[in-house]
Amino acid sequence: MAVQPEGTPCWADAMFSDVEGAKTFYGDVLGWTFGESSSEYGNYTQAYADGKAVAAVVPPMPGQEGHSQWCLYFASPDAAATAAKIRDNGGEVLMEPMAVGDFGTMCLARDPGGAVFGVWQAGVHEGFEAVGTPGAYAWAEIFTRDPEKVDAFFPAVFPYSRKRMEDDSMDFGMFDVGENTVVGRMRMTEEFPPEVPSYINVYFAVADCDDAVAKATKLGGTLRFGPVNSPFGRFAALSDPQGASFSVIDMSTTEGEMPKISEV
Repeated sequence: MAVQPEGTPCWADAMFSDVEGAKTFYGDVLGWTFGESSSEYGNYTQAYADGKAVAAVVPPMPGQEGHSQWCLYFASPDAAATAAKIRDNGGEVLMEPMAVGDFGTMCLARDPGGAVFGVWQAGVHEGFEAVGTPGAYAWAEIFTRDPEKVDAFFPAVFPYSRKRMEDDSMDFGMFDVGENTVVGRMRMTEEFPPEVPSYINVYFAVADCDDAVAKATKLGGTLRFGPVNSPFGRFAALSDPQGASFSVIDMSTTEGEMPKISEV
């Protein structure tokens, strides 16, 4: 796949104190295989679905041990310029733009609502080699308690236009790049315990949602929500045995009418 337009989700990775455990879990649940770990880059290990790079796992750097979580990276033609926009618009740069060999340049940041995300300026590593196929990235949503701040922040950092779902039962927005909706934004309600911080929920595609949930829970994962049918697919929210949250979605199993969407 070619370099993605600015602001498009282009890669995902997660730190795990037990990398071998993570490989076993995601290998079974999502069908991933893994490449050789790269000792030169902190034992960064790419995951593949049907031979195509879809994500990576990595052990924590000394001092960074703690709660595992998935990090979604957004494409940028200039990571330093994006980092400046993040700062100028109320975000926080957690890790300054850093060249990763000739693979590209990465940056880690936190939006004003508290969700952590990455920025990726592609070099020879352009990002996801597959999207929407079983085992590959499918979708993501920014879960936040500060939707007003987030709605102002992301279009100031990336070339996003905004839409919203016309649904009185939830506050759900979307960010578009050109004609493509690239990421959702969900207001966190009281259903979320106060200790759960804002985060970006990454969805991985699966051929069978119920089968993936059964494998995940058998291996020590926790079912957080679902499985439920929707107009977008049958999905479920999970946490892996090391605490990293993610969702799985079978986009071939749909039910109900598409919601009404309006420009903002």
